[in-house]
Amino acid sequence: MEQRENIIELKHITKTFEDGFHAVEDFNLEVKRGEFVTFLGPSGCGKTTTLRMIAGFDIPSEGEILLNGKPITNLPPNKRPINTVFQRYALFPHMNIFENIAFGLKQKKISKDIIEKKVKKVLELVDLEGFEKRKVSTLSGGQQQRVAIARAVVNEPEILLLDEPLGALDLKMRKEMQLELKAMHKELGITFIYVTHDQEEALTMSDKIVVMSEGKTQQIGTPEDIYNEPKNAFVADFIGDSNIFNGIMTGQLKARFCGGEFDCVDDVEEGTHITAVVRPEDVILTAPQEGTIKGVVTSVIFKGMHYEITVTSGKNEMVIQSVKSAKPGDPVGIRVEPDNIHIMIAEDHTNIFAVEINKNHRLEYNDTVLDTSLTKIIKGSKRTESGTLVDAAGEEIDPAKVKVMAAIGPNDIKMTDHQDEGLIQGYISNLIYKGDHYSYVIHTELGQDFVVNDEYLWNMDDQVGLIMPVEKMTFSVKR
Repeated sequence: MEQRENIIELKHITKTFEDGFHAVEDFNLEVKRGEFVTFLGPSGCGKTTTLRMIAGFDIPSEGEILLNGKPITNLPPNKRPINTVFQRYALFPHMNIFENIAFGLKQKKISKDIIEKKVKKVLELVDLEGFEKRKVSTLSGGQQQRVAIARAVVNEPEILLLDEPLGALDLKMRKEMQLELKAMHKELGITFIYVTHDQEEALTMSDKIVVMSEGKTQQIGTPEDIYNEPKNAFVADFIGDSNIFNGIMTGQLKARFCGGEFDCVDDVEEGTHITAVVRPEDVILTAPQEGTIKGVVTSVIFKGMHYEITVTSGKNEMVIQSVKSAKPGDPVGIRVEPDNIHIMIAEDHTNIFAVEINKNHRLEYNDTVLDTSLTKIIKGSKRTESGTLVDAAGEEIDPAKVKVMAAIGPNDIKMTDHQDEGLIQGYISNLIYKGDHYSYVIHTELGQDFVVNDEYLWNMDDQVGLIMPVEKMTFSVKR
């Protein structure tokens, strides 16, 4: 297979805004010449900011961007062989189609006959021959999109950046344009870097997908890798539909989750806590006695190509896609082939955060005094009559030189909609269903994220308070 060289490299890129918000954090990526690379993730994950840094509209706070092996981190946009197509096409309404496409070439003082040849060529490429004199206002959304792409491509950039370019189109037009863009990429042979939050769009078009969340890379791989071998629960949940369960390895190639022991193909050490991912289309419904686990059908929704069937088994819930229907209340068995179970080693979601020490040597967090003190967590330490703190050897401890970290598990935090009851407040920035509970990410007022497990469904962006009992915390001290 032909080895292609890197055209763009991003090395340890971080973008921090004036308010201290990290839009992108330690981002690393290599893009091969001629690749179709897609940045995929929810709104606010840093996709567009990264694209703007490649284009030169934003400068990284840290890190380096290389083009063909040479640094371009501080090079202005007009000096980069890169063009951008935005969701809002930014066409000039007072110009006809020819004038819109030719605008960049005229700025470069290219001769009239060459401009005419180049514009004619790209109009054929985007299937708009004969539209030269048409006004922008007479075109459909899909046609305007083609003009915007033609205007970018006519400059013959080495790299074409596309920022949610199909977002303004209806579903049918979007699907048509996905295929047209893929064909256009193949014909042009230039590098495409594409931004979207649409998983199907990314899977359909890309050679390589970069899954992002909260400014960080979650996984980089081919569409097949991302779908079949997600690296963590966020990727599994974000890419397509997934059943995600906490579990444990019970033996060689055996895992227990969702109330049953399943054969699998991932050789993970016995006793390891794991996360199991099963795609709905890979679940087999059987007679109750033939299943690895038993359950009851709770809902059936017809989706055209298949039925979406939800089965409850104990406290767990599993979603199945099947061409055969079922009825709510039906007892069923559930079976999954070993190679359709993806096992990931469970992530440690212990929440760790720094606490302050006040003048009375008591611990504080978010201006709230915690019911504990340094003397309780530094073994053998005590306060003298003069009020100083000494260790077991009688040596004075300087609280200013002591750093205390608190840790609390996601099961030990409770969310409340009475925000003033919480030790800290924030909003729900992400949630993943884990079969018998939801795993939430709470972005707090101090800028730290906390992971909280709760059996009840809250909504994205809900404002909540976090109740964190001191007796559930563990403390570590650095001196």
